[in-house]
Amino acid sequence: MDLGLKGKWALVCAASKGLGKGCAKALVAEGVNVVITARGVDALHETAAELRKLNPNVVVRPVAGDITTEEGRAAALAAAPQVDILVNNAGGPPPGDFREWDREQWIAALDANMLTPIALIKSTVDAMAQRGFGRVVNITSAAVKAPIDTLGLSNGARSGLTGFVAGLARQPRLAGRNVTINNLLPGPFDTDRLRKTVQAAAERQGRPVESVWDQRRLGVPAQRYGTADEFGAACAFLCSVHAGFITGQNWLLDGGLYPGTY
Repeated sequence: MDLGLKGKWALVCAASKGLGKGCAKALVAEGVNVVITARGVDALHETAAELRKLNPNVVVRPVAGDITTEEGRAAALAAAPQVDILVNNAGGPPPGDFREWDREQWIAALDANMLTPIALIKSTVDAMAQRGFGRVVNITSAAVKAPIDTLGLSNGARSGLTGFVAGLARQPRLAGRNVTINNLLPGPFDTDRLRKTVQAAAERQGRPVESVWDQRRLGVPAQRYGTADEFGAACAFLCSVHAGFITGQNWLLDGGLYPGTY
């Protein structure tokens, strides 16, 4: 299927590895020029080189910096002549007990997982509407659908973004101008973050890492973890010309782990 994206420009945040990289790869394969951001310079430039090999016909511009700062956002936005596709992504805040979190930790979570995506949306969607095409995809978490008690910082910040998007996506001045805003909710994907989480759990429980890894995998109805590439494919479809009637939605990608009907 031709997704109709050749020649478009995308800004993909936190794209040096994991799910962000999966999205960047899928878009580049479709002929999209990309600006990719991350704080780690070496990994970012390695990913940029990989993306250029994947499709030599597109422009790949890596911008190292902290996207949660005004300076970081300005640099990323300035690297593209326009932003037709925005993929918001940021690493989740650490797990823990809310009794131990202070105001600074809450503000940091809100900055990374709610306020930064909103700021980037604000900087791009009206211009998208003027051009008659725009796609915003926010990578949130399956914990928005089924909260995890130790991930209160993430539950709160990402749920705030979800509520905001639910209203914004339905504005006729955006939806009526072919600008869609949707959220992708990843469950257990084989990423560095999941491996670190499993490592920490194994240390707490005094168990081998492989044992905890397999136990969690077998708890997924699909009997496996998701891959960054299949996550990227879902992102690319939401960005395509074929997804113009999908907006304000939360797509859960979790291998059937969520047990509810709705």
